[in-house]
Amino acid sequence: MGIRVAVVGGGPAGSSAAEVLAKAGIETYLFERKLDNAKPCGGAIPLCMVSEFDLPPEIIDRRVRKMKMISPSNIEVDIHIEKSHEYIGMCRREILDGFLRDRAHKLGANLINGTVHKLEIPTNDTDPYTLHYADHSNGSATGIQKTLKVDAVIGADGANSRVAKAIDAGDYNYAIAFQERIRLPEDKMAYYEDLAEMYVGNDVSTDFYAWVFPKYDHVAVGTGTMKVNQAQIKKLQAGIRARASRRLEGGKIIKVEAHPIPEHPRPQRVRGRVALVGDAAGTVTKSSGEGIYFAAKSARMCAETLVETTNAGARIPTEADLNLYLKRWDREYGMTYKVLDILQRVFYRTDATREAFVEMCADLDVQRMTFDSYLYKTVVPANPLVQLKITAKTIGALLRGNALAPAEYRPVP
Repeated sequence: MGIRVAVVGGGPAGSSAAEVLAKAGIETYLFERKLDNAKPCGGAIPLCMVSEFDLPPEIIDRRVRKMKMISPSNIEVDIHIEKSHEYIGMCRREILDGFLRDRAHKLGANLINGTVHKLEIPTNDTDPYTLHYADHSNGSATGIQKTLKVDAVIGADGANSRVAKAIDAGDYNYAIAFQERIRLPEDKMAYYEDLAEMYVGNDVSTDFYAWVFPKYDHVAVGTGTMKVNQAQIKKLQAGIRARASRRLEGGKIIKVEAHPIPEHPRPQRVRGRVALVGDAAGTVTKSSGEGIYFAAKSARMCAETLVETTNAGARIPTEADLNLYLKRWDREYGMTYKVLDILQRVFYRTDATREAFVEMCADLDVQRMTFDSYLYKTVVPANPLVQLKITAKTIGALLRGNALAPAEYRPVP
């Protein structure tokens, strides 16, 4: 008799893990509290995710090939993806998440519309874990209280993960994302046909950037800031609305959303036979704030490692088995996280450094390297001469923007 695995959370992470496990013939239970959930999210996915996760064309609302970077002083830099087959995919999370979850279910995962409110930890290495949950399949908000015993648990239940709390995974710093979906008049929507905008400045985000991303019949307009600045979130959202007002004129707000986003990995991502993936583990990147691809990829790697080490569920996994997933993850993506962390520390500190950042984005070599890294999820090594040129431009931009001066920031003319 094979093992049972519970996957808590039915977003891109949980569904990707459940799909791998179900394909391998492992008895899998996928829990999702809200089957129509629409997580507040920019919804941008890299090209490599479309092919790696076999996403059909209808999942992609827009194929963005142009990006406009807008500095604190409203200097605009236009960035174009040069290769005709390349693009950034823009998705609505309710469509993407629903597709991945349904696919996992069709492949054999048992989909449970339920809220897991307690995880009972066994006292030894072989006894089962017990999940206590409310089953909402009857349409009740409170649900019917049930339990399920499993041999391993994958926590994919987001930044406020109950699975993480159950295993004492530790806290992490997090940001707050706030987003409005705005339906625009036809002529204004045409402007965003294949274009996305990113705004930087203390008026729109004290820590990151704000965005206007096109979707099927509306634009997602949002911002993010660290937890310590969360009281400012509505002021910052008003800032991005003001900066983009000319292009949003005549728009109607159809949905308002907010959600926490982790800022670094949890201190403990594996304990016993429980592994955390996606936002629950803290896989969102610095600087770009990207989470969808890395959530799905971390979960897939975790599930693949579980299938491999247990011989497709023929034996109960160990903590060492799940730690192997972490070793593989950190080896493959550790450098990506370090580079993006450095970029955020250097360029998002003041409006001067943000001006320097936008100036850097005008360089074609920077654009090529950035898009290659984003679209294919690798830290692309540049030609040494190109790398030297980029380094020189970075230092020059920072110096011109007064970014290295210890004195208080002086506005860029």
